[in-house]
Amino acid sequence: MARKVTKAIFPVAGLGTRFLPATKSVPKEIMTLVDRPLVQYAIDEARAAGITEFIFVTSRGKSALEDYFDHNLVLEQELKSKGKDELLETLSATNMESGAIAYIRQHKALGLGHAVWCARRLIGDEPFAVMLPDDVIAADKPCLQQMIEAYEETGGNMVAAMEVPANKTSSYGVLDVGENIGSVVRARGMVEKPKPEEAPSNLAVIGRYVLGPSVLYNLNQKKKGSGGEIQLTDAIAEDICNGVPVFGYKFDGQRFDCGSKSGFLQATVAFALARQDLRDDLSQYLRDIVATDQAAQ
Repeated sequence: MARKVTKAIFPVAGLGTRFLPATKSVPKEIMTLVDRPLVQYAIDEARAAGITEFIFVTSRGKSALEDYFDHNLVLEQELKSKGKDELLETLSATNMESGAIAYIRQHKALGLGHAVWCARRLIGDEPFAVMLPDDVIAADKPCLQQMIEAYEETGGNMVAAMEVPANKTSSYGVLDVGENIGSVVRARGMVEKPKPEEAPSNLAVIGRYVLGPSVLYNLNQKKKGSGGEIQLTDAIAEDICNGVPVFGYKFDGQRFDCGSKSGFLQATVAFALARQDLRDDLSQYLRDIVATDQAAQ
């Protein structure tokens, strides 16, 4: 039986240059999707999956991210004194208890694999999850929870996987698919950002991983891959060569790439439309836009 997964790494050291000038002073991870920061969606998903230890790999200029998870006693007292219990309950979900969260600095941008490697001493010899907050997944059962339930049956390493258009494979790690068992596929190999004509499939890895400590050993070799960076995909692929099974999990849900402006806007609309308090006004506004556009044509 696979060991229980209780630790998760959140690589959040990126500069967020695609969202400048906003990210000049605001970490991308706390930009709000409707009324919750991107990172809150990731934290809520991790908690639902049984994660109890949260490790953030950060960089200079991310102090606002750390403050977000701290208790704001003045604000809490103000809400309590005014009887705003619903807002107080909403705020409580943003708090982290002492010792549950840790921050590690990645001093140089050397790739996702390097960011994960930076947390190695806090992981030790335990299995762990990796979550990229840029990938927001709307699902009835949270994606990481789906994966961990499957991982408890398979062991090894597991990555979230979804089909992408063939001409988009150069933006992802891509699985070389072997055995296919429903939602779970066994990988024969993995390739980071292959050209469309060289991609082994169109099954791409997105930002959720459940990994064993052997991946950290592979990362410790600091081999550079695509783009001259230390790639997490390469370290996972090396496990396959060493006989450690790697599985792709075709999750049930819709993924939004909130690392891009287009994906962020699409997610904002989708999550707002899913909210009962926002749905009617926003739907009417969108209908008005379409009608105006059609009339203009």
